[in-house]
Amino acid sequence: MAERQGQAAPDAVLTRIGQVVMLHHAGDREEARHRLLVLWAEIGAHGDPLHRCTLAHYLADTQDDPEDELAWDLRALTAAEEAVGDRSAGYEGSPAVRALYPSLHLNLAADYARLGRPDAARTHLHRARGAARTLADDSYGEGVRAAIRRLELRLGEDGPPGGWGPPRQRP
Repeated sequence: MAERQGQAAPDAVLTRIGQVVMLHHAGDREEARHRLLVLWAEIGAHGDPLHRCTLAHYLADTQDDPEDELAWDLRALTAAEEAVGDRSAGYEGSPAVRALYPSLHLNLAADYARLGRPDAARTHLHRARGAARTLADDSYGEGVRAAIRRLELRLGEDGPPGGWGPPRQRP
C-alpha cells in the first residue's frame, strides 16, 4: 500500500498543477499565479525535479514582468537538467522532462527576444530546434514546431536544413 501511495503522490501534484493551468487558460491569470506560488512553497526548492520543472514552466506564463518570466523559465530548465542528470537514481520523471525540452528552450528564446537579447534568443532557439526533432508527429509536437517557426521568422532565422516539412492543412 505504501508503495502505491508513493507512486500516486507525483500524479496528485501534477494533477493539481494541471487544474491551476486550466484556471489560467480560462483567463484568471492572477489567481493562477497565486495558486502556483502556493504549490511552489509546498514543493520547495529541493522537491521533485519533475514537479519543480512543470510548476516553474507554467509559473513563467503567469508573470507580468519579462525578467520574472525569464527567471521562472530558467528555474524550469535547471530542474529539467537536474531530473535528466539524475540517471544514477533511475529517476522515473526523466522521459517526461525530456519531452519538455523543446518548449523550455523555446520559452527561453522568446524571453530573451522580448528582453532585446537576440544572441541568447538564437542560442535557445537552436536548442529548441534540436530537441524538437524527437517530438512525435502529434498536436503537441506540431504546436511546438509551429511556435519555433514563428520565432525563427521573428528573429530572421532560416530554420533547420530541409525544414520541418510542409505545414499540415486543416480541414
